[in-house]
Amino acid sequence: MKKLMVMGAGTYQVPLIKKAREMGVYTIVVSIPGKYPGFAFADEICYEDTVNYDKILQIAKEKQIDGIVTAGTDVAVITIGKVCDELGLTGLSFEAAQIASNKIRMKKKYEEYGVRTARFREVSFEEDMYEAVRGLDFPLIFKAVDTSGSRGIVRVDSVSEFEGARRVVKENTRTDFFIIEEFIEGKEFGAQAFVYHGEVKFILPHGDYVFQGDTGVPIGHFAPYELDDAIIADAKVQLEKAIVAMGLDNCAINADFILKDDKTYVLELGGRSGATCLAELVSIYYGFDYYEKLVQAALGEEVEFPQTQAVPNASMLLRSEKDGVICSIENRNRPDEDIYAIQFDYGVGDRVKKFHVGPNRIGHVITKGKTLDAAVEKLHEALEQITVTVEEK
Repeated sequence: MKKLMVMGAGTYQVPLIKKAREMGVYTIVVSIPGKYPGFAFADEICYEDTVNYDKILQIAKEKQIDGIVTAGTDVAVITIGKVCDELGLTGLSFEAAQIASNKIRMKKKYEEYGVRTARFREVSFEEDMYEAVRGLDFPLIFKAVDTSGSRGIVRVDSVSEFEGARRVVKENTRTDFFIIEEFIEGKEFGAQAFVYHGEVKFILPHGDYVFQGDTGVPIGHFAPYELDDAIIADAKVQLEKAIVAMGLDNCAINADFILKDDKTYVLELGGRSGATCLAELVSIYYGFDYYEKLVQAALGEEVEFPQTQAVPNASMLLRSEKDGVICSIENRNRPDEDIYAIQFDYGVGDRVKKFHVGPNRIGHVITKGKTLDAAVEKLHEALEQITVTVEEK
């Protein structure tokens, strides 16, 4: 029986763990202790921080694993790269993983390879920010370079907001520097892709539903993303250039873009599958189980990504408008073949947070339809039939 090490035991890793077990693969789930749902489905649990790559490499050697993978999070990507390099496993390299996990290195690679992206500055927490950003135009974005899930990212519209933004970034990073870049006013969208043995197997652009907090936070997605063919072609060119620039191979790709004046600007790429129901979006759209493909690729098997169908679908996170405790959950939806999934991450009595970043989600709804309009209409109908009551306690 092959052994697969899954990094993380959170909501976005659960379908990956379950699929691996369905495939007859022995799952070793690595995570810090906590109330994580993935533990219930693991064959074996290793309580370890997923960023401690030296310790996890030691465990991987002892367990004689055949592959290592994650879904929906950047946190463990560097560790995956380290283990793949050291053990000769199929996955992105340690060098590529470090670039994918550091926005400064990523942006510098984009400049070097001519990828269209926003102008930026690398700034230490000790230097004069005001001088460092001279020449950049407002609005700006202050970003931690080593986080995911929109943590440590703040939009800044004036000099008076600099100190507060720097404080937020510093609270969310392990580095002594951060990035300030121009905020490109445009339409946010993204793409899911997979590169395997040097070949880009598919690129699926998708639309984003965005929550406007300190910065835009994706709260849902839809496909297809209906743009002119020339714009889609340009997005694919920029994505392929970014993949080459970062040296990404043998991994899923999660891409974030901004569309301005019919041109695609690359915000960043992650060397893993997307969160916020994006793996499900790929599965529904193309008709194959994307989690199965992630497992097969991590184990070094031959993997095909058939693109013989295009089923429109849409998703949305369930969110709370305040911190508190869930007092009731009511789902009035009836069985419907176009409601792909309704999931609640928490139950009555659980404490939840006011939505601010992706991990604050309390569940999701995914729908499909014969047309995108039908899928979106079904999504809103399903959401209207769900009531989650949260009281401040």
